[in-house]
Amino acid sequence: MEEIKLMKGNEAFAHAAVRSGCDGYFGYPITPQSEVMETLQVLKPWETTGMVVLQAESEVSAINMLYGGAACGKMVMTSSSSPGVSLKQEGISYIAAAELPCLILNVMRGGPGLGTIQPSQADYFQSCKGGGHGDYHMIVLAPSSVQEMADFVSLGFDLAFKYRNPVLMLSDGVIGQMMEKVVLPPFKPRRSMEELIAQCPWATTGKVNRPRNIITSLALEPEVMEATNNRLQAKYKLIEENEVRYEEYMLDDAEYVFVAFGSSARVCKHAVEIARAEGIKVGVLRPITLFPFPKKKIQELAERVKGFMSVEMSAGQMVEDVRLAVNGKRPVGFYGRQGGSVPSAEEALEALKSQIIK
Repeated sequence: MEEIKLMKGNEAFAHAAVRSGCDGYFGYPITPQSEVMETLQVLKPWETTGMVVLQAESEVSAINMLYGGAACGKMVMTSSSSPGVSLKQEGISYIAAAELPCLILNVMRGGPGLGTIQPSQADYFQSCKGGGHGDYHMIVLAPSSVQEMADFVSLGFDLAFKYRNPVLMLSDGVIGQMMEKVVLPPFKPRRSMEELIAQCPWATTGKVNRPRNIITSLALEPEVMEATNNRLQAKYKLIEENEVRYEEYMLDDAEYVFVAFGSSARVCKHAVEIARAEGIKVGVLRPITLFPFPKKKIQELAERVKGFMSVEMSAGQMVEDVRLAVNGKRPVGFYGRQGGSVPSAEEALEALKSQIIK
């Protein structure tokens, strides 16, 4: 029987973590995602599933605990918000290079700097273009509802272990703090040590009747490091071929397309309703994976629609990927709000009219 609850996005994420068979959560409180740890403390999963919940002394400590847990094949996760995720970037680069599976949640807030505790989407570049050093990618999932804050936990872990790669859930303060009905996933038991070893033969589980497993991101010889980079790039190409996800909203007859993710996509859906009441045929393409980005879908749309409008809570970041995909075939506009302000449906529609429809 389905369990339907009314809860915040952050709370749904925490409940789903316990139910997904997660082995450990390592975090540090920061608004607007502090409810994740607060909810886990209330749930006390260490008394039921055996899941470890630990407040680290800093974000840097938390991400390195994640590295250690993931190196042992454990299903581990962390969460933070924009300035805290910035502090984790060195560790994320190490995790990506060592090819370790884990799940990271960023509930974005306004910046730059300490900024504000209000919502933002200005961490797109950091998340999708590599916030740390080196040529690496995380798989980036962008939830747009409280339900997806729950659903993407299991999906994130599945993708992380499938590709031995960190997965980032890129949410924002609106989705993290808003309350909606959510169907919580069924309980999944944590893996036994035998199941873990079978799934993760590469993990540091204790050398018994096998060669030694070494987890490292260091290679002093350039040819070894280049081979690592080539292997990573081949993996990212495979991810781009197989894991693109997006939602189409009223695109069948659309002449214009809003491209938006997260809470901005919700705004754009309302803008579509207003526009269609005025006789303007508009639809929404919502990227669910920001990496891999739905380039091919945008290229297909560019063959028949008249223009695109990227709507973001930033100065314009995803719009660069939209323009690269469109490749000059159609005009691409941009509308954004910054510093914790949220665009309205009326503002988004007016931007489409003034920049694209004219």
